[in-house]
Amino acid sequence: MPNEEIATLAALSTEGRNPRSQDLDTLDTLQILALMNDEDATVAGAVRAALPAIARAADHIAEARRAGGRLIYLGAGTSGRIGLLDAVECPPTFGTSPEDVLGVMAGGSQAFVRAVEGAEDDPELAGRELDAIGLQASDVVVGLAASGRTPYVIGGLRAARARGASTVSIACNANAPISAEADIAIEVVTGPEVLTGSTRLKAGTAQKLVCNMLSTASMVRGGKAYGNLMVDVRPSNAKLVDRAQRIVAEATGAARPDADAALASAGDHAKTAVVMLLADCDAEAAAALLREADGNVRRAVELAAG
Repeated sequence: MPNEEIATLAALSTEGRNPRSQDLDTLDTLQILALMNDEDATVAGAVRAALPAIARAADHIAEARRAGGRLIYLGAGTSGRIGLLDAVECPPTFGTSPEDVLGVMAGGSQAFVRAVEGAEDDPELAGRELDAIGLQASDVVVGLAASGRTPYVIGGLRAARARGASTVSIACNANAPISAEADIAIEVVTGPEVLTGSTRLKAGTAQKLVCNMLSTASMVRGGKAYGNLMVDVRPSNAKLVDRAQRIVAEATGAARPDADAALASAGDHAKTAVVMLLADCDAEAAAALLREADGNVRRAVELAAG
């Protein structure tokens, strides 16, 4: 790495030495944990300051998904793992296809459990990996980099824009280079870590909070919730079957046996079962109402009421 790049990296707030933790190795365990907890408490405020940009990004993702686009997270190391983690949680939570929300990570999926050295320094690699998943102009690529300067992410955002896709960046430093490569730039300035340079700590927490917001808000805007209930949950195990049954009962006020029966009649699709009970119709009619309402339960019930 050239000397000027090393100097630039050292100047980043995420790489700075935290004055509150300079004696970290002299503290007892409870003191270490209290200090970490105090520092973690600052993350939510840093995220709040970035809410306007996060909202623009979430609305843009929702709009892209309505047009058939995908949400694609892109990152290296901890940032890549955070994006991939958010992506794999979307199918069971929101009933999406595994192809609808993807995580692309420097070095491939094997890098999730074992670091692939040097992958994050290759600005051309991300473009090739985006091509491998068939990147389309309708997609939204969200590039994550705590430093805001990871070559892999910069190259990926440039490649995405060259292919006509929309881009969002998430960095934990101000005036980050990746911000200049994105249509919507999110900067959550978390400052120096308790353990100097360990951006899996506050910076990692901040990125996870932002990914939570992007996926959840965009899915809610896309009709994946009724009230605060995840009516598109995919009941793929015993816990989720019970959750789907409780969702139907809570959304409709129906007795649990009636909710369970409606869910079974709806092919275990909670959203359809909710419309069946609220609109007093069968599964076929409920499914038709949902199609007409673009999957929105509230609008489907309103359509049934005339």
